[in-house]
Formats: sequence, structure tokens, C-alpha cells
Amino acid sequence: MSDYLRTTKFSLEFFPPKDSAGEDRLWQALAQLQPLKPDFVSVTYGAGGSNRDRTIRVTTEITKRTSIPTVAHLSCVGASKSDLTEILNQYKNAEIKSILAVRGDPEGGPKAKWKKVSGGFDYADQLVELAVATGNFEVGVAAFPDGHPASNFDFEKDVDVLIRKEELGAKFATTQFFFESSKWHQLVERLAKRGSTLPIIAGILPITNLSQLNRMTELSGVQIPKKISKRFEGVENSSEDVRKIGIEIATELGQELIDLHVPGVHFYTMNSAESTLEIAKNLGLVS
Repeated sequence: MSDYLRTTKFSLEFFPPKDSAGEDRLWQALAQLQPLKPDFVSVTYGAGGSNRDRTIRVTTEITKRTSIPTVAHLSCVGASKSDLTEILNQYKNAEIKSILAVRGDPEGGPKAKWKKVSGGFDYADQLVELAVATGNFEVGVAAFPDGHPASNFDFEKDVDVLIRKEELGAKFATTQFFFESSKWHQLVERLAKRGSTLPIIAGILPITNLSQLNRMTELSGVQIPKKISKRFEGVENSSEDVRKIGIEIATELGQELIDLHVPGVHFYTMNSAESTLEIAKNLGLVS
């Protein structure tokens, strides 16, 4: 294992459970992954800001129960400035040190029309500014190697937005999941040419369910390369084969990113441990 590989950070993301059974699955997955000593764990909001209260509680509980640093998601969806300030103070009181500030997706997904609440924000840079001003948080933001639907996938506009957030105090970015390392490299190179030093952590999705993957890509606008789609031909009805191929794809992508000196990889676990465990071990990120 190379010196660089040993210094590559990795992190885990969970989505907010909808009920007690889902919460139990999240804690089970976290218990399986905790011995890997990830650099941080984050919990997202649901679409349209749903499950926000559960997200705040679970994020706070992870900080209490484990020694893993927690990055708390914060979204503009359905919240006024005073609401967001209150949530930031809750996180501060829970001794959470890092925030991922995102605009968030309106109900209906990222392509749906944005609806601002009274006294709320329209853009994530406003939330970055608030989080920086409210407390001594390390503020992270989202990045989109395949482009963002809200910008009509305008690459240069997306770069402008990241630069603006960095100027306001953002310290790192975590990407939407993607499947081609060249997309990450293109984004990083373009930012560097603009003088940015913002670390761009790469989001990796272990594919375990093709129907779920298709829903997620349709909503996010992430492109599935034909060479990826072809690898699943003939095994669509075999969940174990899909999982194995998903592990292979994520391992290959992760290794390409490590070879490109990615500062960290961020696994979208989908609240399941098995695939992430195997990929992290394949990459030499854990013993």
C-alpha cells in the first residue's frame, strides 16, 4: 500500500430513516462500518426537507454514541433564516464541528421548481455565509461532476458557484455520485486554474439495485456511461450478481481517483454496510 493511499480519507453517508425499523437498519450498518474508522459520517435530509427532525436527532446521536466525527447536513428547503439559525445552534450544542450546507432538492426532486419560504434562502451560498457567521463550523458544500440540473448542467456556472462558496468560507466540497474519474479530474483542474484550493471529495455509489439506480440518476441528472450499463446486461434479475458488479465498478473508480490524488472518497452507503466494506478493503483504505 502506497504512502498516498494510506493518507486517502474516506467517509460514509446515510439517508434519513423514515421509521423506527429504518433507523434500526441504519444503526446496524453503522455498527458494522464503525471498526473501519471512517474520517467522518454524514446523514442527509430527505427530498423536500422531509425527515429533517429525524436527521438532526440521528446526526446528534451518532456524535454521542461513536468517536466518529459527524458532518451535519443543512438544507435551505422549507426553512426560514431563523429556523436554520436554530438548527445550527442545536448542532453547536451537540458539539458537531462540521456542516454540509446545500440548497437541497425541492419536493419532486432537483428538476422541480424551487419554492422559497418566507424569510428563507434561495441559494446555498447564503447558507454557507450563515453557517460561517453562526459558529466555528467547518463548512462543506456540494459539487457536481456531471453538472447540476439547476444550472442546466452549465459547467462554467457550476464552477463559478463553487468559487463563490469558497470565497464565503467553505472549506471542502463533497460531490454527487458519478461514474467517470475524468469528470472529477476535469472539475478539479478547472477550479485550480481559477485559483481555488477547495478540496473536492469524490462521492461513490456502490450499485446494489438497478431500479434504485435508475430512479436516482433520473432525478439527479447523473449520466450512466454505456460501458457501465453493458456490464449489467443479462444479470438484471440477480441481486447478488448486480451487487458484485457494483463492487467491481466502484473499486475501479475508487482506484482511478486515488491514482489522481483525490483527497477523499465518500461512500453513499444507502444504509447498507456490505458493499462499502468490500470496496474500502479492495482499495486498501482499511486493513
